[in-house]
Amino acid sequence: MPSDASAQSLPASEVSPWYKELNGYHWFVLFVASLGWLFDTMDQQIFNLARRPAITELLASKATGKLLAGLVAEYAGYATSIFIIGWAIGGVIFGVLGDRLGRVKTMIITILCYSLFTGLTSFATDVWQFSAFCFMTGLAVGGQFAVGVALVAEVMPDRARPYALGMLQAFSAVGNMAAAVTGIILGRMEQAGAIASSWRYMFMIGALPALLAILVFRKLKEPAQWQRDKDAKLKMGSFRELLGTPRWRKNSLIGMALAASGVIGLWGIGFFSFDLLRSVLTKTFHAQGMAENVIAGKLTYWTGMTSLLQNFGAFCGVYAFTTLTQKIGRKKAFLAGFLGAMGMTAFTFWKLTTFTDIFWMIPLMGFAQLSLFGGYAIYLPELFPTRLRSTGTSFCYNIGRFVAALGPLALGLLTSRVYAGYDEPMRYAGITMCAAFLIGIIALPFAPETKGNPLPE
Repeated sequence: MPSDASAQSLPASEVSPWYKELNGYHWFVLFVASLGWLFDTMDQQIFNLARRPAITELLASKATGKLLAGLVAEYAGYATSIFIIGWAIGGVIFGVLGDRLGRVKTMIITILCYSLFTGLTSFATDVWQFSAFCFMTGLAVGGQFAVGVALVAEVMPDRARPYALGMLQAFSAVGNMAAAVTGIILGRMEQAGAIASSWRYMFMIGALPALLAILVFRKLKEPAQWQRDKDAKLKMGSFRELLGTPRWRKNSLIGMALAASGVIGLWGIGFFSFDLLRSVLTKTFHAQGMAENVIAGKLTYWTGMTSLLQNFGAFCGVYAFTTLTQKIGRKKAFLAGFLGAMGMTAFTFWKLTTFTDIFWMIPLMGFAQLSLFGGYAIYLPELFPTRLRSTGTSFCYNIGRFVAALGPLALGLLTSRVYAGYDEPMRYAGITMCAAFLIGIIALPFAPETKGNPLPE
């Protein structure tokens, strides 16, 4: 089977499309892994969409007016940081289990756990209970990515691997869209008075992915590469080897810096665009004299629409990054991605002031920010051997989240404290936080180029 390098030496007419190299089982693995990641990101996005109305309701008895708005901004930052810390801890734990216990078994455990705790979040009665359930959800959410990309990377033919991994990551945007559609429907129902507290119903719906675990358990097999290393009694998932061997240690630290930059940008800034939108629309709706229950339903609806637009852009961005990285290499594609994300995010937070701005600024920001995550799915598994692939990928993607957890906290404090005297302080806080994308740019010169290379062993 030709590698990327050999395929590139052939005339274009003799190079078949990558998907022609896949058989039925390849497609099944890609489908199930993509669904697992889709539902994982759906539960992540439910948290983002429901966070603000949940915390507003849970704090309503403690304050009103601007004081309540400041408390909501601050506690939304706390809750998001707690969620990300859970994600980081769980990602490391399940990443090691993915190498030691197996990709498939670990995937089943994570699906069941993130479904259970997402559902339990709907029963929260105060902000700390809400945050505790989010922490438990984050533990399981963090484990899905590493085992999913390791499974797909090891099953796919070499030339098809980056495209399949890009497709898997693109499905994360579809999961976000599913959450957005859920929010839109429930927002309409809340606006019509059919339900109250639509955020609780959103978390209940987030429990449904547990059904996928049945399919995973019945049909998937462990990759032959993993089984070979396991049978050879190699030491699987060893942090001592990962951080003690110079090559793997260097790759781990570089991958961590690249991932932390994008995660801070997305979770510390990008997903707070929903809160910026709410501040813009709340002013508009109050000026029109709408009742509070109508405003709540409209905000839920338009927050869902914003997520839909953002993730449509994200889907296109991941696809574009996948194509770009195959043409110009991983490092140059990352550089373009970091610069684009920094510029478009700052522009959106500064210039989004009218209703119509939502329809073009938000998709472009989603395109720029989420394209980087297509790069992580492709690049991180290429940095480590089979016995360390899940552990190393998870280390990069999740240890950086301990740093990234400071992003929402910093944004919340900038919004509620530093820029509190400004009109719409979220704008200034978001622009300030765009400096996070410089972390990835600084790390890039030290990163190895992996385009066209087989997975390391």
